[in-house]
Amino acid sequence: MSSPARTKRPRLKELKLLGMLTRGEIGAPEIFDRLKHHLYEDMEMAKVDHNRDGIQGVPEVILAKGKRSEDIIKVAHAMHRRSGRFLITKASREIHEKLGVGGALFHERSGIITSGGLGRKKGRVVVISAGTSDIPVAEEAALTASFLGSRAETLYDVGVAGLHRLLGNMKIIEKARCLIVVAGMEGALPSVVGGLTDKPVIAVPTSTGYGASLGGLAALLAMLNSCVPGIAVMNIDNGFGAGCLAHKINTL
Repeated sequence: MSSPARTKRPRLKELKLLGMLTRGEIGAPEIFDRLKHHLYEDMEMAKVDHNRDGIQGVPEVILAKGKRSEDIIKVAHAMHRRSGRFLITKASREIHEKLGVGGALFHERSGIITSGGLGRKKGRVVVISAGTSDIPVAEEAALTASFLGSRAETLYDVGVAGLHRLLGNMKIIEKARCLIVVAGMEGALPSVVGGLTDKPVIAVPTSTGYGASLGGLAALLAMLNSCVPGIAVMNIDNGFGAGCLAHKINTL
């Protein structure tokens, strides 16, 4: 039988700092700055990092893939109790149905579950997909950026096989603070978009494609070798990582 969740006990250093606070020798902001790396909830199978948002600007997110449903649910409930929000990636409808958290939404295309998130959105992140089959990864990026507090807008199926579709939507691209460009196959779209704008471009290769695409490796290498300077490249199918980076850029 597992023991109940517990918060890590303060060590001698933390107790000393709290004593200094009560004596007026140190201020609350400095206390927070020194203690922020030690705030997590030990649940044995997971150490839930409730303060990651304060350290990194992005809260801890639950990756469902490879985890037991009961563990995912316990961590999600712990996050919800503490902050009223959580984001789960690579999830299933079954996990969503077992959660029992009112207001939690399951986004079937991307396999994301969201609860809470920041209501007031800032700036504008535009997420572009080359093809319809790239939408699941693009949606993961858009939902992540939106959950974190960025205004996210999507532009789908504007790949290089029909460039007029992209060029007809330049007004959307010009309004963005940051662009996420998602593409499989030969992965050419980020280079095209990068050559048309001065906005930061985050390229995301997907595993979409025929045999020689090698599960997204061809697209990844094409993006890494882009002749357009300054393009950031995520790992294959990593829409979540792109959403996090775009949010940080968008809210600088």
